[in-house]
Amino acid sequence: MNATGRESRHLGVHVDRTVDEVYAYASDPANLPAWAHGLGSSVEKVGDEWVADSPSLGRVTVRFVPRNELGVLDHDVTFPSGETFHNPVRVIADGTGSEVVFTLRRQPGTSDADFERDAETVTADLIRLKELLESAR
Repeated sequence: MNATGRESRHLGVHVDRTVDEVYAYASDPANLPAWAHGLGSSVEKVGDEWVADSPSLGRVTVRFVPRNELGVLDHDVTFPSGETFHNPVRVIADGTGSEVVFTLRRQPGTSDADFERDAETVTADLIRLKELLESAR
């Protein structure tokens, strides 16, 4: 655990594509349904926000940080309850390719089993992103 008593787990995957290629694809919310199944199978732009219908989470709002040259893909997910979770994500250079790193933060009251399930879901999403980008060559 870290100093605040909250546990974080860094989940990453190497992608055999440049940082610019990975970032361009992953930073476009319209691409989320293709690789982020944990978030939902559809997404639509409603005003300035992106809304996803998640079978397990309900209708959620996704808000990314502005596009940037640092590879930062942080995004907030707001649940129907109004509760918002911040998700730090980075695309960083890894040799001639990239690494996508998602920091999964354990929320208060989350059981070990649920935290493991969340980690498995995020890992599956990252693997799907890798497969999509590497097969597009």
